[in-house]
Amino acid sequence: MSTLPILFTRWSERTPRLFLLIAAMLWLGAYQLLIPFSEAVVMLLPVDRESQLGSALQFFFYDTPKVLLLLMGVVFVMGMVNTWFTPERTRALLAGRTHGLANGMASALGVVTPFCSCSSVPLFIGFVQAGVPLGVTFSFLITAPMVDTVALTLLLSLFGWKVALLYLAFGMLLGIVAGLILGSLKLERYLEDWVREMPSVSSDVEIQVLALSDRIAAGRASVREIVSKVWPYVLAGIAVGAGIHGFVPAELLASFMGKDAAWWSVPLAVLMGIPMYANTAGILPVIEALTSKGAAMGTALAFMMSVVALSLPEMIILRKVLKLRLIVIFVSIVAAGILTVGFVFNALL
Repeated sequence: MSTLPILFTRWSERTPRLFLLIAAMLWLGAYQLLIPFSEAVVMLLPVDRESQLGSALQFFFYDTPKVLLLLMGVVFVMGMVNTWFTPERTRALLAGRTHGLANGMASALGVVTPFCSCSSVPLFIGFVQAGVPLGVTFSFLITAPMVDTVALTLLLSLFGWKVALLYLAFGMLLGIVAGLILGSLKLERYLEDWVREMPSVSSDVEIQVLALSDRIAAGRASVREIVSKVWPYVLAGIAVGAGIHGFVPAELLASFMGKDAAWWSVPLAVLMGIPMYANTAGILPVIEALTSKGAAMGTALAFMMSVVALSLPEMIILRKVLKLRLIVIFVSIVAAGILTVGFVFNALL
């Protein structure tokens, strides 16, 4: 381990409150320098700032540090928060609950917990073993990858509080309603046999009391683990967004994704998103570029929701625990909800 991480570790252990204060001030200072930094970098390059390439490069050099700063800040804070919401405690909170209120709790927990589609199988198994109802489990699994704190923070930064708040409300509502529908259909028989035959486990969990320095250490660990995994997707998403921002004519996008486009633009966006795989941090720069070129907000967000909630890789992972018929029912109900959200967003914004 190099000297600098050791010094940071010792500092956060000895004076955790001072560490948090100075770290927050440095983060805010870096955030304020994003625009001057991106303009300065482009000025040093042998390109015309007003050209298509210059516009694309400015977008890339501005959005890359911006998204990474936001990602690291939110992941660090939520890493601390999630010391209260471990997978075991999440299962304990949901175990034995009935429908309705439990679906709302599951959807809310999905917002504040850091679980993505790669965690879907072990989480699903753990929930079933703890006696969490199937519909409640689906409410959590729908909301967790789609309406996480990273998505909400980036939406707030890129599009403002109104879009972020509406996305939060409709995303949670989608998780709750889809979970209620799936729960009412009594689909347990479509779980794979080995999942239904697993022995039950106790949902009791011992609550650990941690010091602030321990929670800071958990936040740093979350940054190392999560950011190291997602940064290539972030760079790829920003590169695609930069290409759209600089080179794709606004008239072209507006013709099939704009507010005045045909009714089938939202279903088409959902179908385009399903074969893809990306996290919200990687896909949101693409959404920013699409909307800046005239794409309707509802159509763009429906595309994003289908990428993160209905991606083909996630369905392949879930096939280990769900029979094909249940996957088809799950995709159909969630896709219908995403279509509704897309049309409603287009009507409201």
